[in-house]
Amino acid sequence: MTVVLIALALLPLVPAGAALVAPVRVTQALTVTVSLAGLGLALALVPDAGRRDLRTGFLRVDALSAVFVLATAFVYAACAAHSIGYLRHDEQARDFPRYARRFYVGFNLFAWSMLCAPLVDGLALLWIAVEITTVVSALLVAVENTEGATEAAWKYVLIASVGLGIALLATIFMYYAGAQALGQTYDLAFDPLVKAAPRLPAGPVRLAFVLAVLGFGTKVGLVPVHTWLPDAHAEAPTPVSAMLSGSLLAVSFYAVLRYYQITAAAVGSHFPRTVLLVFGIASLLLAALYLLDQHDIKRLLAYSSVEHMGILAIGVGFGATLALTGVLLHVLAHAAAKANAFMGAGALVRKYRTKEIRRLRGGADLLPWSAPLFLTAVLALSAMPPFGIFRSEFQIVAGGLRSGRYGPAAALVVLVTVAFMGLARTATRVVLTPAAVPGDGTVPVRGEPSMWMVVPVLAGVVALVVLGLHPPAGLVHLLARGAAELGGTA
Repeated sequence: MTVVLIALALLPLVPAGAALVAPVRVTQALTVTVSLAGLGLALALVPDAGRRDLRTGFLRVDALSAVFVLATAFVYAACAAHSIGYLRHDEQARDFPRYARRFYVGFNLFAWSMLCAPLVDGLALLWIAVEITTVVSALLVAVENTEGATEAAWKYVLIASVGLGIALLATIFMYYAGAQALGQTYDLAFDPLVKAAPRLPAGPVRLAFVLAVLGFGTKVGLVPVHTWLPDAHAEAPTPVSAMLSGSLLAVSFYAVLRYYQITAAAVGSHFPRTVLLVFGIASLLLAALYLLDQHDIKRLLAYSSVEHMGILAIGVGFGATLALTGVLLHVLAHAAAKANAFMGAGALVRKYRTKEIRRLRGGADLLPWSAPLFLTAVLALSAMPPFGIFRSEFQIVAGGLRSGRYGPAAALVVLVTVAFMGLARTATRVVLTPAAVPGDGTVPVRGEPSMWMVVPVLAGVVALVVLGLHPPAGLVHLLARGAAELGGTA
């Protein structure tokens, strides 16, 4: 397993370096190959991480981190394949080789940083990894060099930098708290902090947790520090949007969970759960309302991401083992569903050359594969059976009822239903409404932009069905152990 950890932490650097010198086709093939290898390595971690912690040097994987590694590896592989078809639209542009080189350097470095974040052992290294994801992803948001993309990237950098500054303060306060029990020279590694948690001073730990929720919550997209997210997701290239939503937000939430783990062990679970419930319900409420009236298809999916991050926060706030298991399953299912939704939206945008929802009509007629798959992804995001999000949200709600949080559980059900109405109304209009003929009489030609934009979405549907109907036994054990690591109650 040592080789697996090291390979996961280093593999994406290979296509990132190759993109600087190799032809585009070679870089694309290498990116797909490496991403599939990374997914295979992440799957290989599941059985062992479900039984014990794995360590080598400053790398460490337990059940909790393995869930986020697996989610990132899946999205990386799907988006690597999708990017080949997505970029084919631009191949005739004069500066395409330069654009593709910048894209694939950033794309692979982005995947590398998101794989490293759950792999590193310690709050300081975790902060550094999340900071690297910010720098790389901001450059990817601006890679198309349009006015809107540049503005969204600057907004992202400014807000995320403030958030990570707050997260750095959280790291400092947690270091101070840990130093009271472990001495001045300890390195913020997870295990010593968790073991020493009952001896940590309560005040600094509580402050560190609130600062972590605010700071890392900026990258998660929790209200009120979510304002960068709709612009960045809307302006980034579609494969990047899929990775931002399916992986980056979850990796940032992983950082919050590490602080939750320490805080719950130090001061009891009531305080951190209450904080997460407040942020989660506020995020879900705002997202559900915004989903009722959106005009840009990628902004619609961005607010759906805010919704699902709110659901994760609420699930952890419930605290029951069943709810925490549902949260970790939700991380995986949301990664697959949101990547599918963005990839489907990318096919629509390439076909119609617009992101305006009012101009996207007749998708099923023009895109016989991508449009139905987009609708399927939206239904999966809306927690319709038999997909994985139905199973995970059912577990979260059941866990909330079991823990006695009847009000928040009822609010979760109502707000998810409101969000479903907004998503489903837009998706059915885009896919099933007959296409309107423009004033000049031209209509897009029927057919898929590229099968590279279809195959990874089909893989995502298979993953969602498996997660919804019968998750593998090894994965079930992994999720159960991850929930135990978070201190789930009966």
